[in-house]
Amino acid sequence: MSQLPILVPASKLTKSPTNVRKSTDPVADAQLEANIAEKGIIQNLIGVPVARKKGQYRITAGGRRLDAVHRLIDKAVFDPDYLVPVLPLADAKDAIEISLAENFFRLAMNPGEACRAFQDIIETEGKTPADVAKRFGVTEKFVLGRLRLAGLAEPVFDALASNSITLDIAMAYASTSDTDRQAAVFSQMGEGYHRSNVSEIRRQLASFSYRASDPRALLVGRDAYLAAGGRIDKDLFSDADSESWLDTQIVDTLAEQALAAAAEAIRERDGFQEVRVVAATHVPYTETYALQPLRGDLPPLAPDLQTREAEIKAELEQIAAACEDEDHTPNEDDERRNEALEAELASITNRTPVLTDTQKAEAVAYVVIGPDGAPRVHEQLYVAPEPRPTEDHSDGDGPALDGDEANVVASEAKPVISQRLADELAVMKTELIAIHIASDPAFALDLGTFIMIEAASRAMNSDDLASELRATRPTARVQGFESGTPAAAEWTKLDAALDRSWIHHETIEDRYDAFCTLDDAARAAWLGWAIARTIEAVPSGKTGGDFLDHLGAKLAIDVATWWRPTARTYFDRISKPAILGLFEEVGGVELRQRYGASKKHDLAASAERLFAGDIIVEAEVKDKALRWVPDAMRFGINRDSNDKSQTVADQPTEDATDVVTAPEDGVPPLADAA
Repeated sequence: MSQLPILVPASKLTKSPTNVRKSTDPVADAQLEANIAEKGIIQNLIGVPVARKKGQYRITAGGRRLDAVHRLIDKAVFDPDYLVPVLPLADAKDAIEISLAENFFRLAMNPGEACRAFQDIIETEGKTPADVAKRFGVTEKFVLGRLRLAGLAEPVFDALASNSITLDIAMAYASTSDTDRQAAVFSQMGEGYHRSNVSEIRRQLASFSYRASDPRALLVGRDAYLAAGGRIDKDLFSDADSESWLDTQIVDTLAEQALAAAAEAIRERDGFQEVRVVAATHVPYTETYALQPLRGDLPPLAPDLQTREAEIKAELEQIAAACEDEDHTPNEDDERRNEALEAELASITNRTPVLTDTQKAEAVAYVVIGPDGAPRVHEQLYVAPEPRPTEDHSDGDGPALDGDEANVVASEAKPVISQRLADELAVMKTELIAIHIASDPAFALDLGTFIMIEAASRAMNSDDLASELRATRPTARVQGFESGTPAAAEWTKLDAALDRSWIHHETIEDRYDAFCTLDDAARAAWLGWAIARTIEAVPSGKTGGDFLDHLGAKLAIDVATWWRPTARTYFDRISKPAILGLFEEVGGVELRQRYGASKKHDLAASAERLFAGDIIVEAEVKDKALRWVPDAMRFGINRDSNDKSQTVADQPTEDATDVVTAPEDGVPPLADAA
């Protein structure tokens, strides 16, 4: 094989019967044909001269390329005498071996290499995806998909390039263009059981976004979402309906607004006392377990239906009596007649209960999102809870206000917050408890022991303990919410400081023995961490909230020192009159009037500065603002008062740790372990 390749007209070339490749792939053949049409034959063929036919060759290696050339000649893309590079073999005995060697030792290109190759062609040659698709005989969507794979997060792409993951798994990670999220999920899946589960990977990636087919997205609508600044991530490997809406907070906010408007319209139309909004397709059990279902009355039967009901029952009795007769032989007609009568009787007796106007006026209804994205009233109504006793709103010098006046005062003094905000406040409030528990191992030990034995001794549920103790982190109440509070930052530092030297041993026995060799402080830190991470986020007034308040009081958490309301976490989420009411509460009417003309956005920013002590005001006003926190963030029995002298952190408790104060760096220190 010392000869050099020669150029031979395609009309003088035929495939040799000794060519070892007998099977082929139509799709791959079409791609090869498209590439040859664009770039010609790049690699020479190998052939054996045909005896007594000068200039003709039988191709023993490269038959697919020759077939592609002949098809292009038939399509008039190439001339019949298109020149093909051929390497002649002097000895035909080597033909089969060479054909086998060329196909047997061929190594398929790694998908990662192909992805980067497409990317390099576009970047270095200035080609478009459409140009590349035409050159290689594939669709433009195929090229775009490979380019998406080329942009995978480095850990994921490296795994693809090293064949540690399959192309299908890589495509699952590429269902989002957020490389940070790709890397986080890839690390989270690790070597776990679901690491190769494409559906689970996609589910994990989608947990921080909404699909376009999600009922919340259908309710909001694509145009409204985009108009609010929402971002959409197209999935190149799925249908158009599976695009991801990345800004979940925008979807949640718009969905809550749409449901709130629908709820008000339904309340006015149907006359319900209260219509509550649940931004989901069903009402969770925790929302309604303390409520009593409302049962309507069955409407009376019309006289003709009463008559027909009696006739059906009589005939059914006759059929039953006949079947009991020993001389009677059952037949199909009797069975069909019996089934028809029972179905007719059911249609008469199964009447829908009807609520009177009085019952509706005392009912609580829930509005949820239907599967099609339309708001709908949940089928079950509930009896409205009894109103709480009216508090004495007198100032001590004047007469007490009556019920209506007290309600007006209460509505002006306390802002109405959405369920979403209530949940977010509950999360931030729980962060305070978690960091204090984690920093007080003795307290954590007592608490953990109590919760475990208390929960184990109950036959029924133990929701009022507000804990999932087994060191299992509860499901996040607010998906994707990051508070940015000092408590959250302190938790990150505490977690990073834990001694993890025992984790990397291979067997559980070795890990246990290594953990036991840690000193007391290291093991106590792990206990505090394990107990603290189980605490659930429970909004005030919900089951378990009172127990959390009691814990916060015993830990003497100074909420105002650890947490300040910001525009993002509070003031943007309540109404302008409510913000102005807070200004008046801490600074009087003059302060309220000073900011009364401000726009909502500017007012929220000013409120953040005021309650952080960054606005120049009188010392007394500043002191009140710095001590103010919303009721939902307070602990203990005094959370209904925002007066400094009645702050829970200031109340003496028999066995509470000292109240913590903020150091110069702005991060409050934690109380010393008891």
